[in-house]
Amino acid sequence: MIELTHLNKQFGDKIAVQDMNMRLNPGEVMGLIGQNGAGKTTTFRMILDFIEPTSGTVTWDGHAITATDKQRIGFLPEERGLYQKLTIEEQVMYFAELHGMKRSDAKSALVDWMKRLDVVGKPSDKVQKLSKGNAQKVQLIATVIFEPDFLILDEPFTGLDPVNTELMMQEIMRLKHEGAMIIFSSHNMSGVEKLSDQLTMLRHGETVLHGDTNAIRESFGRTEIYLESPVTDAELREIAGVKSITPQGPGRHLQLTDAAVGREVFQLVAQDGYVPVFAQQPPTLDEIFRREVQGGQA
Repeated sequence: MIELTHLNKQFGDKIAVQDMNMRLNPGEVMGLIGQNGAGKTTTFRMILDFIEPTSGTVTWDGHAITATDKQRIGFLPEERGLYQKLTIEEQVMYFAELHGMKRSDAKSALVDWMKRLDVVGKPSDKVQKLSKGNAQKVQLIATVIFEPDFLILDEPFTGLDPVNTELMMQEIMRLKHEGAMIIFSSHNMSGVEKLSDQLTMLRHGETVLHGDTNAIRESFGRTEIYLESPVTDAELREIAGVKSITPQGPGRHLQLTDAAVGREVFQLVAQDGYVPVFAQQPPTLDEIFRREVQGGQA
């Protein structure tokens, strides 16, 4: 178990992280989100002991993280750092051996990982010849090839197209199911929602939301409706509590002042006995993120 207890970091007069508390168990994924400069990378650097906290503790199974523990941590930094003149194999072998993996085992695992992530190229290809997306996948392989017990991923999906993002998500989920503890930051809110068991949202270093991802969404109430219906906007606006109506694909997105208003909306659109699409749900993480970044204002 990884635990952060009353963790604080201050640089001069600036508070980068304030009183952070977090617990991560084997087989759990924590999404760490917030606007740029919110304190996500600073948190990662304190966990990895790259910088010391001003106060508070980071522990693994009740003790401070040791050099031996660090051998079991995989870290993908936001600033990518592959050695351009090395081959893929040389690059990955270097990191694998740093974490105590046998070279023969790493070579075999590399071939398997390249297939699973659909890396275009051969292990003997130079890193400098890789596209940005393939280079990013190779860096992920270097991060996870030794099957870490604890994985830290800082913006792992940046620059990836939807297909490659999905491939990477699948591998993160596989590591989770194998018992890895995973914490990652991302501005891809749909990815955070899909992967995370728990969520921590930071604003200017302060934790503004923390807990089970689904429970956080539900706490905002089912105040969003996606609707496909011939009922007009004017008819919908006559219902007190319909805050806004926005076109969305073939339908419309309604924002309500209260979840109970959804019953009235449904009665209106179902008056002829058939509704092509009616889905009432909590705000998405993307919508919650926007609200909280603006200081909690809708």
